[in-house]
Amino acid sequence: MHCSPNSFTYNSSSLCSCNPGFLYTTTTNTCHPFTVSRAGVFSVGTGVDYLTNNPETVLSFNSIKKYTQAQDVFLGVTFLVIVVWLLGCAGVRFGSVGDGGTRWFKVRWWISRLDVCFATSHWLDDQKVVRKRKTELGGALSIASIILFIGLFAAGICQIIQKRSIEVHSVVAANAPDLTSFSNDMEFNITTISTMSCSNIQNLGTLIMGKPGFLDFRTAPLSAFANFSCQNTTNGPMVTLKCNNCQLIRDNFYTSWQFIDLPNVPASAVGFEFNLTSRDRLNERHTGFVSGILKKGKNMNAELFVTFRGNDPNILQFNLFPKIYRNKNDLKLIQPLLHEFLPGSSFGEINQLRASLQNPSDGLVNITLDVNLLSSYIVEIDNLNILGPVGYLADLGGLYCVSIGLFFYLLVQLEYRFKRFPHEDEVMRRIRNRKRAQERWDKLREYVVFTWGRRSLPHEGNVVVTSCCSRILTKSNQNEGLLSKRKQHIRKDTISFNKKVSIPDHKVAQKVRSDDVDNRIAHIKQPMSSAANDIPLPPSLETKSDSEVSGSEIQKNIQDLYEYNLMLREELIRAQSMLRSLTSNDSASKGQ
Repeated sequence: MHCSPNSFTYNSSSLCSCNPGFLYTTTTNTCHPFTVSRAGVFSVGTGVDYLTNNPETVLSFNSIKKYTQAQDVFLGVTFLVIVVWLLGCAGVRFGSVGDGGTRWFKVRWWISRLDVCFATSHWLDDQKVVRKRKTELGGALSIASIILFIGLFAAGICQIIQKRSIEVHSVVAANAPDLTSFSNDMEFNITTISTMSCSNIQNLGTLIMGKPGFLDFRTAPLSAFANFSCQNTTNGPMVTLKCNNCQLIRDNFYTSWQFIDLPNVPASAVGFEFNLTSRDRLNERHTGFVSGILKKGKNMNAELFVTFRGNDPNILQFNLFPKIYRNKNDLKLIQPLLHEFLPGSSFGEINQLRASLQNPSDGLVNITLDVNLLSSYIVEIDNLNILGPVGYLADLGGLYCVSIGLFFYLLVQLEYRFKRFPHEDEVMRRIRNRKRAQERWDKLREYVVFTWGRRSLPHEGNVVVTSCCSRILTKSNQNEGLLSKRKQHIRKDTISFNKKVSIPDHKVAQKVRSDDVDNRIAHIKQPMSSAANDIPLPPSLETKSDSEVSGSEIQKNIQDLYEYNLMLREELIRAQSMLRSLTSNDSASKGQ
């Protein structure tokens, strides 16, 4: 008889069987080695299904974790930003400030305005009352302290996300009422990986409780504990035991079944697949399970391919842990775990397997499901929050104190060792005020020119020199009416500050030669001299020597000058009228 590759003949060369550890595939009619996808003898998954009801999903912490890195990354980026900021502030100081109109001065002034942390904490040698002032050094260190605080805060948030709470497992002693309160639906699925079917199975239906030879040893029908069935799958026959609302009060119970030889279908297996599930009756989303594939025992060679066959049983031992999840509304769930796999009779060589296939006494695969309930203790699981609101606020305040204190110490040291730093705010403000005063003065001059116009200024041909005030110019009598009308509309914002002009020689008043005129002039000049003596001195400029001139002081000085000019104008008009009267009388005398 011709056999497929990786197989051999037995029973007088009339039948074919795959090599030890090889599984026959009906679709391809070939034998292939049976391997486990995962490393190790078996693969197991255990625990509650946290993906269904977990605070991490509700608060979307899993999505946040994708964008958060370790704390050293946050701290590294923070220190890098601080260094770049301080180097930029130091580099700006090399630029020329000029008269306050350069871009370097604007940048330095903007940095000084950022002094929000140390505006009242600068070093003062004169021990004056602390006043709020903003310096360029204080602005640079204030932003650096804020950057450090933000970086430390981000690192703290990352730590809270990763380690905001821990899961605490505690073991308490159990009694019978505690165990009866567990109400779970349990399901046991054991698949024998082979080419057999459910027709090969026998002796399934007896449940044994306790240990043989002890007083608690009992036997009972398996149907009294669970519903059992067998189903053919692509991997082999699967035995299923279902227990609804299981009441587990015994420590040990086990059941066994065998697969026997059938014509042309020998009893053999290359492994076992299991899946034990415990589910809460009220909420099926909470599930405890254990599953995996068993290829060989822990004492077997990992590279050896074997086929299970013979009288010795293959024992699958499982433990059931009663657990109470305090963090999930006192959920009571029985957690199954694989304890050990004790392999039975197996063969790793072709000749040994051929001899077993030809021996009728080895024509079975014996399987035993052993379940041990750990009824002495109950595991209680709860979440312990390692960071409460008080602790969080304390940590936040500590980070802020560290950020501010570090750069405050640096500020004090720099201002103590370099005397230029404590007074640089005065220099910056002086330059700033001078620039702003110049801009306002230019605007005022433009307004005056726009309001009066350049043609309204006095002409050189229509001016005379008064005897009461030297170098004071007045318009001729032909403009007297215009001046009297404008006097009523003069306001403080229409003052014209004209430059002094020199008097041309041909415009100087001629000397009155007649004695009559001289006498009249003498009589006229007497009251003019007395009036000139009554003219007060110009108002003094009120400035403070210890600080720069403010805008209000400039406005007050301009107001005083304006009032003084009005008084002088009235005196000049009166003097002009006297001179005009004198001139008219002189002309009349010459005509006679």
